[in-house]
Amino acid sequence: MLFTYDQAQPTDLNEIMIIEHSGFSADEAATTEAMRDRIRLYPDTFIVARTATSHVAGYIVGPTFDQRYLTDDLYTKSTANNPDDPYQTVLSLVVSPDYRRHGLGGQLLDQLAKVARLQNRRAVTLTCLKKRVPFYEHHGYQNKGVSASDHAGEIWYNMVLVL
Repeated sequence: MLFTYDQAQPTDLNEIMIIEHSGFSADEAATTEAMRDRIRLYPDTFIVARTATSHVAGYIVGPTFDQRYLTDDLYTKSTANNPDDPYQTVLSLVVSPDYRRHGLGGQLLDQLAKVARLQNRRAVTLTCLKKRVPFYEHHGYQNKGVSASDHAGEIWYNMVLVL
């Protein structure tokens, strides 16, 4: 299946929110307001995969950051990307149920890593649930252990891809 990649647009918000809720619990998922801010404040690191008919099949998004591991405030407060930040984060990587099992999640990770390299970041960093650790390890991320995050009352693992 062939996808094209570009920056999220405000008109994509409804499709993005449907996909967000397909991949995260109500407590884990971003709010519509938070996602709207992410589209506006870090468009260069909010990448959508589009089908041939321009529908959003999946997306990856995260701001740049000055710390190696995510902190919970990143989920609630969005600020513009800083060109001097050494790290690229991932707050959400979600593929629509209709397009799962086609390698799209890995392709989105690759697209964001490509942007991070062009912006001279040192690494891509994210947190994930234990059941997702093997997926990220398969894509070159290293498991750095349990995160200090208590986002949505879950246990998260720090995953880092050194660039």
